[in-house]
Amino acid sequence: MSTTLEDQLVADFYDYETLLSDEERKVLLKTRNFMRTEIKPLVNENWAKGEFPKELIGMFRAQGLAGLPYEGYGEHRPAASNLLSGMMAMEMTRTDPSVATFFGVHNGLAMYSIYAGGSQEQRDRWLPEMAAMDKIGAFAMTEPLGGSDVAGGMRTTAKRDGDTWVLNGAKKWIGNATFADYIVVWARDVDDNKVKGFVVEKDMPGFSPVKIEHKIAFRIVENAEITLTDVRVPEANRLQNINSFRDVGEILRATRGGVAWQALGVMIGAYELALDYAKERKQFGRPIARFQMVQDLLVKSLGNITASWGMLIQLAHLQDAGIFKDEHSSLAKAFVTSRMREVVAWSREIFGGNGIVLDYDIARFFADAEAIYSFEGTREMNTLIVGKAITGESAFV
Repeated sequence: MSTTLEDQLVADFYDYETLLSDEERKVLLKTRNFMRTEIKPLVNENWAKGEFPKELIGMFRAQGLAGLPYEGYGEHRPAASNLLSGMMAMEMTRTDPSVATFFGVHNGLAMYSIYAGGSQEQRDRWLPEMAAMDKIGAFAMTEPLGGSDVAGGMRTTAKRDGDTWVLNGAKKWIGNATFADYIVVWARDVDDNKVKGFVVEKDMPGFSPVKIEHKIAFRIVENAEITLTDVRVPEANRLQNINSFRDVGEILRATRGGVAWQALGVMIGAYELALDYAKERKQFGRPIARFQMVQDLLVKSLGNITASWGMLIQLAHLQDAGIFKDEHSSLAKAFVTSRMREVVAWSREIFGGNGIVLDYDIARFFADAEAIYSFEGTREMNTLIVGKAITGESAFV
């Protein structure tokens, strides 16, 4: 498939995109063009204001990009491969991590929870309108006092009362929650002490989201702290295939890989900005791209990108084959986000003082990288998952 120079990624040094089929490449290039021409002009102003522009929902809806990983629910038939889904996440994050996270929470965490954890009736009830982006989803796992330890210490509770469940508790850092229609809430059943999933609808009495202010990263994402006070959820809204945290782990395994693809997108976005700046910025009468130390930073960045991309491609193949494990996605998340931190720091360094000004874009990537580094399992937690897999010994407390 032929492409224009504008379509090509200078960061794709090993031509990884050629691994996509022609049809998949068309979808990726459609995503690239949409993000470049329609989304990028809106980003810096809204990042500075710390606001999510609601018109983005309609813009995404018109592109038909949601639901592609789920056979029968998106515009793509059959379901898109994990390689295409990963490269789409990369592409969106390459333009802006916040906007990519809005889409990832909806299309990944929320929709996949229903697709993997719901009954056929539940999938048919919710996923078509979510794939059309007529309804927006959110995913509520993390709690004010529970992050890495939420599996064994979830404080949000669910109590069966006839044909309904009564939910009480709080969740924090929940993306999209201030405007989402469906919020997948995870709670501990007080009777059997097992974690279960519930689709809470935004108008249910007792559900109260409050936007978290004063963030230094993901400023476009509307993260919320949620309070659940005697929220009555019908049994029909309990995800029927989720009966323990082990089932939840199946969902997190898949979405953790998506975060690693986002980290790759951050690296690529930062590297491209630094490369362009180095070619244009002149010091001592010549472009700084001619300086050896600047080239060293650029080459190290490209090495991180190329190595991470190769790892994620194989992860996607393992996912498509149905043989990937927790440790596979955990290693990818830990490794790629660590490399991301290096690349955004080196890229910002190339900008010098201009690197702290939002007008040059690099400051946004530098700040947003910190959120990606932390969520979907910290580096330490993912390291221990891999450590247990390779040694056979658990180092968890």
